[in-house]
Amino acid sequence: MRGAFITFEGVEGVGKSTLIEFAAAHLESTGRIVLRTREPGGTPLAEAIRSLLIGECREGMHADTELLLMFAARNQHLETRIRPALDENRWVLSDRFNDASYAYQGGGRGIDMERIRFLECFVQRGLQPDLTFLLDAPLEIGMRRAAMRQRKADRFESEAMFFFERVRNVYLERASLEPQRFRLIDASQSLEAVQAEVRKKLDEFIAYWEELK
Repeated sequence: MRGAFITFEGVEGVGKSTLIEFAAAHLESTGRIVLRTREPGGTPLAEAIRSLLIGECREGMHADTELLLMFAARNQHLETRIRPALDENRWVLSDRFNDASYAYQGGGRGIDMERIRFLECFVQRGLQPDLTFLLDAPLEIGMRRAAMRQRKADRFESEAMFFFERVRNVYLERASLEPQRFRLIDASQSLEAVQAEVRKKLDEFIAYWEELK
């Protein structure tokens, strides 16, 4: 049986990176081999595409160009890192995956969801996360946390609040449509409370995964 594929989703400032490290350490303590990665990115080529996507673009970037670049990076990521790791029975933890395309390019940019679904089928060929943690918090909290980072905001982080409202709404809609895959986590809680909830949900998933063997 292959390894499990777990993704962490949410808008800016909800603590995905911190919780991925926490989840990875917990899984490794159980003897599992873990690959930590992110989207867009995860490979040298995909990271170069990421630079184009999040960096300042003086000529402006058309929404369709953004979408195609996202899936180009995803294809490289899948074929050179994610699929091989899963086949080697490693557990893959990714900071964002295809749900982000529906949320950011579909919700935020207003691209037709069917066009995103077509690219998903073409690139992913049926591969979906086995478990997705959706870290959710009121936008004011997430944006305030994001603003505290000691770096310049990237092209996405510089969007207006209504952009992130649309992104968050799509995330929540997807979670409601796929409750068997999503675990909705209240990221406005203290870090200790969020970690405890993630650990609990992760342990439940580990038990479920073991039963599948």
